[in-house]
Amino acid sequence: MLFGQSVFQSVLERLKAEDATDNEAEAPIAHRVSGLGTGFAFDVMQGVSAASQRAGQAYFDHLDPDAAVGTAAEPPPSEPELVMPDHLTRTAPSDVAAELAISAADTQQTLNEKRRAFAKGNHPDGVAEPFRDNANRRMMIANLLIDEAVRRLPQS
Repeated sequence: MLFGQSVFQSVLERLKAEDATDNEAEAPIAHRVSGLGTGFAFDVMQGVSAASQRAGQAYFDHLDPDAAVGTAAEPPPSEPELVMPDHLTRTAPSDVAAELAISAADTQQTLNEKRRAFAKGNHPDGVAEPFRDNANRRMMIANLLIDEAVRRLPQS
């Protein structure tokens, strides 16, 4: 007991006193975070920051103003027309088999090397988007032919 009060009662009195001083301190409403200096403040116009109004221009703010790109006087650069490589036009199994040149003398190692070499020039991820269907078809046929040749290898 402190001064005729229990410890619990004295804690309650102290909390009430602190709460009253906090309410008085909250009276002036400011749009700032207490404890932060003015270095973090930014211009606010009607609750919206100036930078957010021109988000698309933020990139150009850091560019050299003399190096203007895409002015109205210059036409945009045209994209070159894509031409399908000749090897992607050959999608018949016989054409792919001729390119792979699988023989009875091939081993597991040589077949794996042929698979990697074929994939290097024909994988769909390595060609332009319009030609991926042909590249995918060629890779499926090559993998099928090589897998079949591996199955026919003598088991050692």
